[in-house]
Amino acid sequence: MHICTVTPISITVGANRVVPGVSIPHPAGNPNASREEEFKIRERIVRTALKALETDITEQTVFPVESNQEV
Repeated sequence: MHICTVTPISITVGANRVVPGVSIPHPAGNPNASREEEFKIRERIVRTALKALETDITEQTVFPVESNQEV
């Protein structure tokens, strides 16, 4: 499983579960966001990654991070 910002590269190298990140230098957050918003962003990404690990898949899958996801 990869949390990454360039999902085509993860697919090319064979990652089976891919969770898109925010930006190349900060895949799991946004340093320009407020402390509270930064926490929400990270929590959404981690919750999506956990969902990806729990999901049975038969092919490479990208799990989008929902901006309206409950945190």
